[in-house]
Amino acid sequence: MTRALITNDDGIAAPGLHALARAAQAAGLDVTIAAPAVQSSGASASIMAEDHDGRIDVERRTLAGLEGIPAFAVHGGPGLIALIAAHGAFGDPPELVLSGVNHGANVGRAILHSGTVGAALTGGLNGAHALAISLDVGMRPTQFHWDAAATAAVALVPQLLARPAGTVINVNAPNTATHRGIRESTLAPFGIVQTTLSERDEHHIRLAVEDLPNTPEPGTDAAHLAEGWVTVTGLDSVSDVALGVG
Repeated sequence: MTRALITNDDGIAAPGLHALARAAQAAGLDVTIAAPAVQSSGASASIMAEDHDGRIDVERRTLAGLEGIPAFAVHGGPGLIALIAAHGAFGDPPELVLSGVNHGANVGRAILHSGTVGAALTGGLNGAHALAISLDVGMRPTQFHWDAAATAAVALVPQLLARPAGTVINVNAPNTATHRGIRESTLAPFGIVQTTLSERDEHHIRLAVEDLPNTPEPGTDAAHLAEGWVTVTGLDSVSDVALGVG
């Protein structure tokens, strides 16, 4: 069986994480869960952690409905978790990193800031196949189709594993029980929400998240997702660019 690490940036208690673990187990993967002990959204691929004398706390957890799966709450972000997993922190290094299901879409170049995507990129950089999966819940959701998103993501795993180790894909699913199908998509120039500075004084600032007012560019992940497709985008983790200097 393929060894799979299930992680996220919403934390160990997040329903999207549990849905992804269930779907991965049902697909016959050898699943281990390791996720942040607390909310870590926006962590990107950071390896910062809460430590004591250089030691990072890791707590064994039993998750309801997932009692047979080893689960760990880590006092650090998802990028760190993917990194230490690659070095054997939770047993043999994973061959597959599945990150999500995130609460909210991760589309466009704004995925740079996503902890969900950061974990997948870190997994890929360390030799695993990796997939980030996010659910487009919008700003005021009334229901959450976690299982549908998780099932759509896990259905892509055979195609992912057929590609070279280190391949990373970013997947987004509409918040619906069914979808129109799978569409490979380019990254939108931005995301589907924007972060703005809503308050500032001498001692503090406050940020707010708002929907972008523009219509997504055709063919991008943001546009396909809005049309009801599950979007798939291949990502480079870290690459160099020739400058012609010297």
